[in-house]
Amino acid sequence: MTSPVVDPIACSGLSRRSFFRFAAGASALASMPILTEAHLAMAQRPHFADPNIGIHIDANENPLGPCDAARTAIIDIVPRGGRYLMDMEMDLTSTFAKMEGLDPESVMAFAGSSEPLHYTVLTFTGAGKPLVVADPGYEAPMWAAKIAGAEVIKVPLADPKGAASHDIKAMIAASTTPGVIYICNPNNPTGTCTARSDIEYAVANAPKGTILLIDEAYIHLCDAPRSIDFVKQGKDVIVLRTFSKLYGMAGIRMGFAIGRPDLLKQISVHGGFNALPITALAAAKTSLLQTDLVASRKKIIGDTRMDTISWLKSEGHATTPSESNCFMLETGRPGKEVLAAMAAKEIYIGRIWPAWPTQVRITVGTHDEMLAFRKAFKEVMATNTAGLVPAPFPGRLAEHPFSHLS
Repeated sequence: MTSPVVDPIACSGLSRRSFFRFAAGASALASMPILTEAHLAMAQRPHFADPNIGIHIDANENPLGPCDAARTAIIDIVPRGGRYLMDMEMDLTSTFAKMEGLDPESVMAFAGSSEPLHYTVLTFTGAGKPLVVADPGYEAPMWAAKIAGAEVIKVPLADPKGAASHDIKAMIAASTTPGVIYICNPNNPTGTCTARSDIEYAVANAPKGTILLIDEAYIHLCDAPRSIDFVKQGKDVIVLRTFSKLYGMAGIRMGFAIGRPDLLKQISVHGGFNALPITALAAAKTSLLQTDLVASRKKIIGDTRMDTISWLKSEGHATTPSESNCFMLETGRPGKEVLAAMAAKEIYIGRIWPAWPTQVRITVGTHDEMLAFRKAFKEVMATNTAGLVPAPFPGRLAEHPFSHLS
């Protein structure tokens, strides 16, 4: 009697997409360091800061944390923490795909969006296939490009004293053979949005074989059109989403890469087999199902941002026209001096970008935190900060050869 042929993937309860991570786990780059916003923020903190002391508005975190329903979901799933419960990942991606009208095979879950960001750059850039980014922009993809041996081409933002959006035409023209063109929309650190027409131009005019990596970590905080429809059209586009920002799950870690299944399969070779935490899976699905959550939190954060920017303008300070939970603030002096002076008052503000050395990034905190920020900032700007230089963060990142990217 012939024994039946057993499909080990089917028996595992995993989709073939998820199982592919395990099969390819021997990738030499699987253990590469992955930088997140938290690493980059801490690298420029003047000294180690107890997260329970002072005000931390330097890492684009959402101080509201997970919504009440997500917190309950975490508590309820904890007793089952001794199980892997792999079906929860498929349930989450299927839920999101149904909400967005996507093929479930076009959605892959990760512990945040930092992993797929790095994996996309590692996969599609390399010698002769540069990474094109906006400047100033989020630095993490540049890290991955260095690991991949790819050239990094920085393109200044268009109209830096106005809209401060991605200069898409210049980014498209920057290379004839780009591996990845990275568009963060809204942009980190400026909080500014790039027009839908410009993104459409990028999709239509990027050189053949180029991947457009559209990072929508902050998309829920603005009114800009989303880019998932390009995935539905089968374009060479990968969209990133995260639960770290509006959903307040930065420390819980959950995000998506959204793209054609063949593109997701290629980036997954770097990830190995990742059993995602069931607490994050439960909180993420529950958050998605809260129909009023995006609108209510968008208003809370938006009102606080606009109130803070209005006050700064009344004091004579310019900011970027942010639609996100962060903005760049012109100090008129070396930004590192201001950062150090604010830290001395236990107010930790965001880092400095070399392209804009007199500007600092401010994360939108709670109403009370921003009132404390106002008071401290006014005092700092009334004093002489010349010569103040923040001591490097005493951790491994500050000593890393690419720490200058922050």
